[in-house]
Amino acid sequence: MLPRAARAAVAKPPVRMAILYMPNGVLPAAWNVAGQGRDFQLSYILEPLAAVKDDLLVVSNLRNTAGLSGDGHYAKTTSWLTGAKAVRTSSKGIRAGVSVDQFAAQHVGQSTPLASMELGIDPVHNLVDMGYSTVYGCHVSWRTPTLPAAKEIDPQQAFDRLFRSTQFGRSPADESVLDLVRQDAGQLRKALGGSDRQKLDEYLDSVRALEKRIAAASRADDRNWKPAVAADQLQRPPAEYGDYTTHVRLMLDILLMALWTDTTRISSFMFANDVSGRSFSFVDGVSDGFHPLSHHENNADKQEQYKRINRYHVEQYAYLLGRMKQIREGDGTLLDNSMVMFGSSISDGDAHSPFHTPTVLAGQGGGRLVTGRHIRAEKQVPLTNLFVSMLSCLDIHVDKFGDSTGNFDDLVFTESRA
Repeated sequence: MLPRAARAAVAKPPVRMAILYMPNGVLPAAWNVAGQGRDFQLSYILEPLAAVKDDLLVVSNLRNTAGLSGDGHYAKTTSWLTGAKAVRTSSKGIRAGVSVDQFAAQHVGQSTPLASMELGIDPVHNLVDMGYSTVYGCHVSWRTPTLPAAKEIDPQQAFDRLFRSTQFGRSPADESVLDLVRQDAGQLRKALGGSDRQKLDEYLDSVRALEKRIAAASRADDRNWKPAVAADQLQRPPAEYGDYTTHVRLMLDILLMALWTDTTRISSFMFANDVSGRSFSFVDGVSDGFHPLSHHENNADKQEQYKRINRYHVEQYAYLLGRMKQIREGDGTLLDNSMVMFGSSISDGDAHSPFHTPTVLAGQGGGRLVTGRHIRAEKQVPLTNLFVSMLSCLDIHVDKFGDSTGNFDDLVFTESRA
């Protein structure tokens, strides 16, 4: 842990990629931004990103092309990062494609202790709905066409995976994971200059603060969770971590730590499984669940609640970006050296539409992305075209990914501009 953090202070920072998935789409009228290029205005849903507007690329007129092949949510969830059609089947015959994060991990994952890290909130359930295995709706990351990447939903387990190797494990005598590295930390601190010593202290304080928050939250009860299917067919999460927002922010902070420590450079996070039954009554002005409200049937009251839930999710995205922007790294910040994508596999949830897929990309990808812009494709193009250009920022150069038909070179600095 400490040697990698120390090297990060002097070496050229690596480029990271993180992907955040929000189920159930958005209300288009409240998502769509006005203006193009640098002259654009954030919409109601995207307003929480105002403080990091110059770090954003809002990309419009994309479509989840492979999602056109199936009804409902599941086929679209699976195709979102893979650009591959989901086979309509039970869990015994699931097949999709390799997701862009896992494709990237196959190329850069050997440089870090963890090739990738997949996080979420809801447990996996295995039923058949509309002819599709619900396993499709529980994963956006796929290691192979038939193997989804298992996501961690327990903050303590995710934290331990980052900071407690199998060599050390857990000891009742260890009040903190920092007890395991106290001596090394002390020696390293003596060898560092003033500014680097301050960075090390900031890092250690952040680890300990997160540890304390996980311990405190694990004693709380999440009363907002309810299954979308019969209770006897769905396991509860292995541990409860306070209310939903607490759980989400713990997972986002773990994601941040994973990138900051260079434990991994590739990560994904699911705010929920598709067709989740969670109530969002904790959001001001909302009295029902995300999924039922997404089927608003043009009812003004439901649309108002729907867009408030959308905005809530963007607020959590803004929280992560704000924290990343505060962490200095080389001549820039952790956010500058990352690509953090936020989006959903459909646009208007009432229609399950795979057109105009909501997509925001934050961070400069190590100086290769020209941010602070809204880019609208001239015509509907596959979302996977964007992935081809994102992969190039990781020095993974491909002509095609999934169902792509090209790339988004206008997002990326050319050699003459780099």
